[in-house]
Amino acid sequence: MEEKIRSIFGITAPDLRQVPVLTLAYVGDSAYELILRTYFAETTTLHGKALHDKVQRYVTAKAQAKITDGLLQAGELSETELSLFKRGKNSHPETISKHASAAEYLKATGLETLIGYLYLSGETKRAAQLVQKGMQYAE
Repeated sequence: MEEKIRSIFGITAPDLRQVPVLTLAYVGDSAYELILRTYFAETTTLHGKALHDKVQRYVTAKAQAKITDGLLQAGELSETELSLFKRGKNSHPETISKHASAAEYLKATGLETLIGYLYLSGETKRAAQLVQKGMQYAE
């Protein structure tokens, strides 16, 4: 999808090593939620608030921290992916969630950084696989 967007706007893919970590997390936040929204929109009959509530179970910082813990404990991330996660986790976000601890928020930022990187590098399938595998850990 990112290639189609670039084509429409007439832009080229950035050197992702030069993209700030928090920008990757910003994009990853949206890509992560879009993956979940797509999944639930196409696999349930939910709509409106019920659909929103279903997605929200997985997009909070607390849920993303649980997902991250599960993915890490299961050894689901490659060395490169683990490095990207750590870059995001060790970043210095301008805000911290009111509904999660600082540690949970930083884990969520790390996950969003990884998803943002995968999305922008055209590895949307891998991003979706990680979201799918991670969903079980949020329960």
